[in-house]
Amino acid sequence: MGITDYAQDALGDVVFVELPTVGALIEAGSLLGEVESTKSVSELYAPVTGRVVEVNAALVDAPERLNEDPYGEGWICDIELSEEGSLDALLDAVAYRHLIET
Repeated sequence: MGITDYAQDALGDVVFVELPTVGALIEAGSLLGEVESTKSVSELYAPVTGRVVEVNAALVDAPERLNEDPYGEGWICDIELSEEGSLDALLDAVAYRHLIET
């Protein structure tokens, strides 16, 4: 899980990332962490229900990775899904692009 290129651009320069705890059980829509930028503090919400199995600890010392590579080295955490079909409720890239353009 991470943030989109659109989101990182809107945030501005990221200076701090509060990561979730490995092993935490999360519900879709629940608070997962925070991203602090030079413009604001934004809360991160879980896109799915499951368990956090890994976090990107490198973001603690290099939060700017969210800006530099949001789809690669800027990932935030891995979530083990509770329900396999829950991904079907998420937007795909085309639908997301349409959402941010309208």
